Amino acid sequence: MHTYKSEVVVIGAGLAGIATALELLDLNVPVVLLDGAPDGKPGGQANEAFGGMLLSNTAEQARNKIKDSPELLLADWHNAACFSDDDHWPKRWAELYVEQNRPMIYDWLKQRGIRFFPSVQWVERGLYGNGNSVPRYHIAWGCGRGVVQTLLRQLESHPNLKQLTFLSGHRVSTLSLNDGKITGCEGIITGNDSEPGSRAFSVSATHTVVCTGGINGNLEKVRQRWDPCYGSAPANLLSGSSPDADGAMHDEVARAGGQVVNLNQMWNYAAGVRHPEPAFPDHGLSLIPPRSALWLDQHGRRIGPRPLITGFDTHDLCKQIGNLPGQISWQVMNYRIAVRELAVSGTDTNPDFRDGKLLRVVWNSLRGGDPALMDWLIEQCPDVVSANTPEELVAKMNQAAGNHDVRAEDMIRDIRTYDNNIARGKKLQNDDQIRRLIQLRNWLPDRFRTCNLQPIIDPAAGPLIAIREQLISRKSMGGMQTDTRSRVLDQAGEALSGLYAAGEATGFGGGGISGIRSLEGTFLSNCILNGRRAAQGIAGKL
Repeated sequence: MHTYKSEVVVIGAGLAGIATALELLDLNVPVVLLDGAPDGKPGGQANEAFGGMLLSNTAEQARNKIKDSPELLLADWHNAACFSDDDHWPKRWAELYVEQNRPMIYDWLKQRGIRFFPSVQWVERGLYGNGNSVPRYHIAWGCGRGVVQTLLRQLESHPNLKQLTFLSGHRVSTLSLNDGKITGCEGIITGNDSEPGSRAFSVSATHTVVCTGGINGNLEKVRQRWDPCYGSAPANLLSGSSPDADGAMHDEVARAGGQVVNLNQMWNYAAGVRHPEPAFPDHGLSLIPPRSALWLDQHGRRIGPRPLITGFDTHDLCKQIGNLPGQISWQVMNYRIAVRELAVSGTDTNPDFRDGKLLRVVWNSLRGGDPALMDWLIEQCPDVVSANTPEELVAKMNQAAGNHDVRAEDMIRDIRTYDNNIARGKKLQNDDQIRRLIQLRNWLPDRFRTCNLQPIIDPAAGPLIAIREQLISRKSMGGMQTDTRSRVLDQAGEALSGLYAAGEATGFGGGGISGIRSLEGTFLSNCILNGRRAAQGIAGKL
């Protein structure tokens, strides 16, 4: 067995683990950082993330003349979260986030060379004002991968690098427990360079920090924990998380006496499509769907009476789709709408943000979008079809679905009803989607990304496009319960000696910092907050 000894061992080299290790090095604390990925590519889920973060009282907000305050942010947080009486530690973490997100996350990232897109986005407004009262969604240049790779480079060149032992391809299976104290971990070396017959390893440490992500790459476990508010557990669920996020360490922490709570609270998405280039079974893409598209059920009928439109309440969208027959929906639009409004969550599907090309982002916004992404989806994604007429589109929709569920008469009727409502002019328009589109366009960044009441059937804007969508598993909003020093708590609410956790493994803080509904952008940012707090607590700085 390969054996190591250190003051701290950090299990998992995603963003939470990297932030923890970096903070420990800043404090000159010896640390072993373990990454279970066999490919030797640390960074975890953050490598694939778009890179948006919920931040308040920033320079970007000031430049956009956004007036925010800790009191307003906390009120919005509670309105969205709907915390229960038992959510003591999630509430405490939410309060800490509101107080510390500027110095602990934003300022820290800026000092390390991370820049943010100058325009602040307004997401998760809430269907009825129970979301973000003002824009707070900050997009990091370089996306999630840019953030983690920048921090990794700083780990590798740190003045206290001699205090770091970084082991890739080391997957932990067991926490070491002696006399009621966690004293490190054991596992298997998965890297290709390991010697036959010597694949086991152990790390002895005074403090152990679990940063192994959530459960949402394990679809069996997701279905077991599925909240019935989203309908029955979907048989056709797509995965937007790596299979490495399997929840194995949740089970191990529970075995060691730690509390694992709120695993039914997840941040899934309603507009998933099958990945054209899947890396694992059931691999899906999470769309940021067009707001000007019509959202239809599996038969092609417009969902209502309240129409579905993204950007207001992701939790509600999942509830609506999850309770539809078949848990399948369609969105119908034209090419102009798709190019201007459709996006795909992730680093590589947003190359201009990934590569920091500000002028290209501005140019594409001014010219009505970049067709490259939509053309790729039309050509490669089995859930995207296009046609010149509604009748031809229905035929292709049914062909893609492998059935005859979409009814041409119903779909064409609902599309024409909507288009005719637009054609009446603003004095006579009476449609909730139209009202929300008008409200969205009042915020300048959304004006660039939202068509000005574009009819669906419009020969000048064609061809027509339909996208078959289903629920996609993404993030865990519950997990290991931690106090605000990131110490894992036992069943009595006491800190387990020697054990800490950070990031998605903890539901991003306390076992569920966001409650049932995130304000969006609270995931990457909380990996940093949780990890830094763990390191500071270990070093006696709290």
